[in-house]
Parts: sequence; C-alpha cells; structure tokens
Amino acid sequence: MGRGPGLGLGRRFGWLWAAYGTSALGTWLAFGALPLIAIQVLDAGPARVAALSSVGAAVGAVVAVPLGPWVEFRRKRPVLIGLDLARCAALLTIPVAYALGVLTFVQLLLVSVVVAAADIGFRAASGAYLKTLLPAGDLLVANARFESTAWTTTIVGPPLGGVAIGLLGPVATVVADAVSYLLSALGIRAIGNGDGSGEARPVRRAEDARMRAGDLLDGWRYILADPTLRPLFLHTAVFNGLVMATEPLLAVLMLGRLGFTPWQYGLAFAVPAIGGLVGARLARPLAARFGQHRVLAGSGALRALWPLGLVFLGPGTGGLLLVMGVELGLIFCCAVFNPLSATCRLERTPADRVARTLTAWSVTTKATIALLTAVWGVLGTLLGPRTALGVAGLLVLATPLLLPRRAAALPVEPGTEPGAEPGTEPSAEPGAAHDPAPGRT
Repeated sequence: MGRGPGLGLGRRFGWLWAAYGTSALGTWLAFGALPLIAIQVLDAGPARVAALSSVGAAVGAVVAVPLGPWVEFRRKRPVLIGLDLARCAALLTIPVAYALGVLTFVQLLLVSVVVAAADIGFRAASGAYLKTLLPAGDLLVANARFESTAWTTTIVGPPLGGVAIGLLGPVATVVADAVSYLLSALGIRAIGNGDGSGEARPVRRAEDARMRAGDLLDGWRYILADPTLRPLFLHTAVFNGLVMATEPLLAVLMLGRLGFTPWQYGLAFAVPAIGGLVGARLARPLAARFGQHRVLAGSGALRALWPLGLVFLGPGTGGLLLVMGVELGLIFCCAVFNPLSATCRLERTPADRVARTLTAWSVTTKATIALLTAVWGVLGTLLGPRTALGVAGLLVLATPLLLPRRAAALPVEPGTEPGAEPGTEPSAEPGAAHDPAPGRT
C-alpha cells in the first residue's frame, strides 16, 4: 500500500533523526566553549581567539577535500559512525589534557580542525545515505524535519549551555558535546539492517579503483555543469559568506559602541530563532501550493532584503527590537529556503556523486565565509562597523540575481528507466541521513 509524502518515514529515519537531534543539542550546549577555554584557561588574546574560529574552520575545509571521493565509494552508515566517534574522541582529549594540566592552544586548534573536517565528511555521507532511504517525494519532508530540529536546539541549547558553563565551566560542556556524538553514533548503529536489505557497497569501475588528483575536483565539476545547481551554489556561497562575515562587526557594534549587555545580545538572536521553527514547518506546504522552485527562488530573494536593516541599529530598547525584527525575518526566510535547497541538491545529484558534490559545496561555503570574514574585519577597521555592515547589506541585495531562473528537468539516475520517478532508486537501501546545514544561512 502506498503512503503520502512524509506520512511515516520509517523506523530507520526515526533513529537517524533522533541521532541528529542529540548531536545538534550537544553542539549548541558547547557553543563558544573552545574560545572560552582559550580565554579563561590559556589567557589567549583576541588574535588567537579569532584564529581558533577562522583558521580552524578553513584548515578543516582543506583537509576535508579528499573525504568526498573517499566517502563516495564506501558504505555510508559505517562512515557516519566513524566520523561521530572521531569527533567524540577529538573533543574528549580536551578535558583529559585539562585534568592533567597539559592543555595547549595548539591542541585546541587541532581539535577544531578535526571537528570541522569531520563535520564536512558527515554532511557528505549523510546526504548520500538519505538518498538511498527515501523516495524523492519524502526528501523535502525529511529536510524540513531536520531544519525544525536544528532551530529547536538553537533555542534550547545556548541557554542551557550558559548555565552549565556558569556552574561547571566550559570544559564540562565540551564533555557534553563529545557524549552527544557518541550517542549519535549509537543511534546510527541502531538503524541496523533488520529487514535484511543491508546497504550495498558502492561499485567503482576497475579503471577508477585508485584515487587520482582529478577526483578531488569531481564535485565542483558536477555542480558547475548543472544548470540549476551552478547558480544555486554561487548564490548560497556568496549569501552565506556576506551574512556570516558581518556577525563579528555586529557584536562589536552592539557590545561596544551601543552598550548592549551580553544577555541582551544573546536575547537578540535567541528569540528570533522561533521564526526558524515556523519557516521550517511551512516549507513543504508552501512548496506543495506554489511549486518547489518558485518558493525556493522567492524565499531566497526575500531573505536578501533583511541584512541592510542592521545599518539603522541604535541604542536602547528600540535598537534591540530592530535587531530582533531583522533577525526574525532573515531566519524565517532562511528556514523556508534551507530544506528546499538541500532537497534540490539531492534530487539533482545522482546517487554515485552525492558525497563528492556535498563535500565540494560545504568546503566552498566554509572557505568563502572564512575569506569574507577576514575581508570584512579589515573593512570594519578602516570604515567602521556600521559602514561595513551597510556595504555587506547592499551586496546581499544583489545575491538573488544568482538564483536559478527556472527549474531544469531532473537528471535521470544511473540504472533508472527514463520516465521513472526521479530520486527513487531501483532498490532502496535502508538507513537515513541528511545534509545538516540549517541555521541563519
């Protein structure tokens, strides 16, 4: 008997969803823990703290480049479990070194690199895994559920983490984050192969048995050759980079010149996260009514209107409400856009290319954010934070021009008869995963 899209995605999807929610909560509980440890334990200055965030992510992205081809031709569930355990082990070295009195800044930097690279590998493997579990009609439902979960943990995690840091210190939240990855690995392991339809090992041609240097670029080649993915890729990289590059400037402006307290600054971003829950829940109904491509393009264009409003930020209650309003609109539009974008990537990418494509996507996004953050740091120093925010806001207004103009026909999956339902494998594998890239961007 058939079922409607999203009506019961199965026990295996449920395990993966629970695993994701656990690790996402752990990540938000430990949000900002590494910089705090660097400051409070190692007496690190601003330059080192900035390097911990930017250099760690950038180097992690470079390290992750070979992961795409490597993950592509391996069973995805063991890879997901391994990457969860790698992140758990890397994070646990911090409390161990702290207890022994041998913690160093270099160790924090190495841990941030390992975690950043493993995050990218996990996203690549999870997207490929999801495509083997669900038919095309359920991909948007699954991505919307992950988006809703991400915003729920965004609302709940940081306040709980703040309380934990106040009572137990930042090292305790790192332990919680490590444990969340362990629980995630156990959840993915529990997906199992209970009905006997185990995940098949991806087949690689004999002449391609050994990885070559050219394989590292396969993901970018596929994205740039696809008439829909190419503009979506460019739009996402530029938009994400510009929005994230302004966050340090906004912090300087609010916490410095305008005199907002830390709790007001946190409130300005925590309350609008409710818009993420609403947007994620509306993504599928809107796509069903108006068409997936139309809603993707519309939400992508609307989210570009909000960042320029931060130029008018002033002190006091009015300024706080302005930030909340801008962030609410931005987050709502992003929460509609994100699951549609993730679904579009999966639908348009053949199953034997998903890992490489998603790796290329994540690496480019992280590298762009790191580069533009550095550029806007210089602009903020030269022009002032408010002017730099205005320049970024004006450039963001142009990003909808990069969105795909029309929905091109979906490519035919290898081994699928022309005219078959796109995204449906001839013999679907068990297990599930997602491209966990929710958030403001």
